[in-house]
Amino acid sequence: MRVQAVLLSGLRAPFDVPEAEIIRIAEAKMKRACILTAGLHFRLYKKSFDARHKNDILQVCTVLAEYDTPMEVAESALTRAGARPFTEEMPSVTHGTAPLTARPLVVGMGPAGLFAALLLAEEGYRPILIDRGDGVQARAAATERFRNEGVLDTESNIQFGAGGAGTFSDGKLVTRVNDPLCNYVLRRLTEFGAPPEILVKAKPHVGTDILRRVVDGILARIVELGGSVQYRTCLLDYTVAHGTVRARTTKGEIEAGALVLAIGHSARDTFEMLMSHPLSLSPKPFSVGVRIEHLREDIDRALYGDAAGHPALGPAEYALSDTTGERGVYTFCMCPGGEVVTAASEQGGVVVNGMSYHARDGRNSNAAVAVSVSPADVGGDIRASIAFQRELERAAYRAGGGDFVAPVQTVGDFLENKRGTEPSRIQPTYGGGRVRTADLREVLPPFVANTLAAGLRSFDRKLAGFAVPDAVLTGVETRTSSPLRILRGEDRTAIGEDLVYPAGEGAGYAGGITSAALDGLRTALAIMARFRP
Repeated sequence: MRVQAVLLSGLRAPFDVPEAEIIRIAEAKMKRACILTAGLHFRLYKKSFDARHKNDILQVCTVLAEYDTPMEVAESALTRAGARPFTEEMPSVTHGTAPLTARPLVVGMGPAGLFAALLLAEEGYRPILIDRGDGVQARAAATERFRNEGVLDTESNIQFGAGGAGTFSDGKLVTRVNDPLCNYVLRRLTEFGAPPEILVKAKPHVGTDILRRVVDGILARIVELGGSVQYRTCLLDYTVAHGTVRARTTKGEIEAGALVLAIGHSARDTFEMLMSHPLSLSPKPFSVGVRIEHLREDIDRALYGDAAGHPALGPAEYALSDTTGERGVYTFCMCPGGEVVTAASEQGGVVVNGMSYHARDGRNSNAAVAVSVSPADVGGDIRASIAFQRELERAAYRAGGGDFVAPVQTVGDFLENKRGTEPSRIQPTYGGGRVRTADLREVLPPFVANTLAAGLRSFDRKLAGFAVPDAVLTGVETRTSSPLRILRGEDRTAIGEDLVYPAGEGAGYAGGITSAALDGLRTALAIMARFRP
């Protein structure tokens, strides 16, 4: 078998041994399998930690070994070494022959929109990219004002603006999507300023502080290549006729040869507009819940024991789930050393999310604890699902007393069905402390509250101290995913409208930064395969 590079996976060593020792282990494995290592260059490809035994924490690594020139290696030898051939995947770009009547229009600057527009721009399609929110700097100022003063800009906030909701998050890049272009997405992010470590870590993250620079870099590159970027430009409606899309926006009409809908999971007014079009939209399951906060050092100790705080390990992360009941409950978007953020995009409703900086050195760690909700639970259609989310947000607003003050409750009070205990050892981080103690069972419907309580007890059995009485719950988290899916065909066009391309989380095809970016890439490839630049 002729190979240029091979991957050796499952290499295990104590968590604190240096990278050079991992490389030595990989090279020794190949030599024992009688594979010549002359001319091979080794580098760490992926690394994760196995902390199931706190007194014996291991790093589990994959090493990439590359030859200067392709070499013949016996397949049996690769098998003995636990190695497999490796080829870096790249997007397979083909240009179609159909003419575009106008430039493609991409609506939304989240990961799907950014990566769709970037690839289109690099291939000469000069896309127009719009978003209802602001650029990164103005958006950061708006979110900071909302955090500290409770003054919400409904067009530019944590949900809307350059980079989408991911800009103000932990910047987690973990995905369960099995797409060979995952590493391509990570490499592109490093080109625009993300730390190279994301290429190696099994659970990579960027952090909101670095993500903002990455987003600015991608947008600047799109403009440099002939694309255009328009902020504060909200899609109001569109028509399709004679091979052209005419998009009506708050900044006037835009003519487009193709329309990419990368609108994000919170564009409820846009969802309502789309329901008046001959598209096929269907309700989909989503989740709602609360944010839980612990002291970061407590979570580190619970997961890493005496090794907690070791720089080789970094802040501890968890991902917990329980599907033994009638519905699932799970933790989501865990932010080590982060804070709970003000994530509302509508007046009169409180929404929470989690965010952390690259250093993840805050006092608290937080995560969503979310309960699965099916469309049948709330009325069976899209409008009913949105109404359900909105009512929870308004109930949280009322429980907080208004002005976007968030309701909080200690885990002990929530599980004992009482109220009034003020947070003490663990102080809530939402809005710089703009919180009020409340009874979250008066905010959440019984089927959510009861499942949440069962989940907290279950997670405490899996992670000691998870349900410690003074942990803090902050409500409500309702924007975990889109409540609908815009159905599309194999060519990625919307069923019902040939020039419309739904993409990303808002269209119901992604669940995080990486998967949304991948969906945007695949959508751009579909457009290019059909049309010539």
